[in-house]
Amino acid sequence: MLLGCSLCLLVLLGWMSGYVESGTLHLDSCSVSVHTHELRKYYSAIRTNAIEENMTSICLSLQEGQTCCFLRLVLRFYVERVFSNYVSSQPTQQRSTSALANAFVSIRRDIHKCHCQCAEETQKTIDSLHAEFDKVCLIIKAAP
Repeated sequence: MLLGCSLCLLVLLGWMSGYVESGTLHLDSCSVSVHTHELRKYYSAIRTNAIEENMTSICLSLQEGQTCCFLRLVLRFYVERVFSNYVSSQPTQQRSTSALANAFVSIRRDIHKCHCQCAEETQKTIDSLHAEFDKVCLIIKAAP
């Protein structure tokens, strides 16, 4: 199982690119460097194995002024919960996954310097993402 949240990852990368100008990701009152081309390349390499048949969709709402916090928390989710549980038998995919995870760690480290303030509603949104991910993991583990 790679990313029960693979679709969310694709949306995240697309969403991030909407905030990127010349390699700079603009988040509320902070900016960080991001190489979206690299992120897309790594994601493309793992996409085939990333998409599960039993995908669920989750709608995430984001309050104004919470872009920085949301991105920091969702990157943390991917690094700590999604990528840390992924193992591939194919070395190429494992390398791409590791490279994508390392890119997320780098972006997260830069965002941490922004001192984002998180509203309670943003944390609730991330908590719902965690809950949906846990449900997908249970479904995948229960599948024959």
